[in-house]
Amino acid sequence: MTVPENDDLLRVENLKMYFPVRGGVLRKRVGYVHAVDGVSLTVGRGETLGLVGESGCGKTTVGRCILRLYQPTQGRVIFDGTDLLEADSKTLRTARRQLQMIFQDPFESLNSRHTVGDIVAEPFIIHRVGRPADRMRSVAGLLERVGLAADAASRFPHEFSGGQRQRIGIARAIALNPKLVVCDEPVSALDVSIQSQILNLLLALQKDLGLSYLFIAHDLAVVKHVSDRIAVMYLGRIVEYAASGELYRQPLHPYTQALIAAIPDPDPEKKKMSQPMLSGDVPSPINPPPGCHFHPRCPYACRRCREETPALVPFGSSEPGHWVACHFAGRLDGGCVDTPRILSD
Repeated sequence: MTVPENDDLLRVENLKMYFPVRGGVLRKRVGYVHAVDGVSLTVGRGETLGLVGESGCGKTTVGRCILRLYQPTQGRVIFDGTDLLEADSKTLRTARRQLQMIFQDPFESLNSRHTVGDIVAEPFIIHRVGRPADRMRSVAGLLERVGLAADAASRFPHEFSGGQRQRIGIARAIALNPKLVVCDEPVSALDVSIQSQILNLLLALQKDLGLSYLFIAHDLAVVKHVSDRIAVMYLGRIVEYAASGELYRQPLHPYTQALIAAIPDPDPEKKKMSQPMLSGDVPSPINPPPGCHFHPRCPYACRRCREETPALVPFGSSEPGHWVACHFAGRLDGGCVDTPRILSD
């Protein structure tokens, strides 16, 4: 599904986030960690965009930059018509009522010294919404909405299981009726049996409240279940971007192909397509490789990949809205076709 531009709730343009690296006795800057290196994406109203990739590729940093938890090095983050990176403190405070986050660790994200009622009521207090009695009624309603008893408000986070704590985090995130929720690997720390319950809860809340999600994860099977579109990220860059069904049906980038091939299949009789295995480790974001960042691990890499950075462009022969950053997308079965194939020197 391709969302028209006029329906975009969030538009991120050329987002970059470089963290300085300091060393020596005087702690001088000796380089940068290129955590996010030119990411562009959109999230439509009522849509879920999945953002996937290996650990350390910059997914969480993208989410935190969107929320202005980090101040990006460069780029634009336009939310509901407002450029958040240019907004003053008053405008940003107003916008943050509509932007919330569900964190990965359901225990560390909750203040262990506060009761659940205090935790869920905190957004109301910060934004001065309602009177104390009204807030407590709202907290009880939120807890029941996410599948917890209203009397849970008087208990502390350590008294709950991991799945229940994540429900508390979800209740806090939807307290102010936001338009966009950034879900930072919300089920990765949970048991498999609990993951499906949390995912179904998120889908039900999206339907009831009209929420949009930026769903960050490294598990493509989970992302396929919840996402309308998927962006695949590698070492700070988007390498493929398509509707969920289209991406799984016709992955164009070799990295996406490798990720999908690595998904376990519960059917032992089903034969999977042969896919070259990735070799080596993810390069350091402090000194990323030139050209295509993926070329040191790509089984099809050639000289052009080492020297020229591929742009993220639409792939003409596939479904509209399928974008890929690969010089030879769709022609990978025999390697590069117009330059010598160089796998190693």
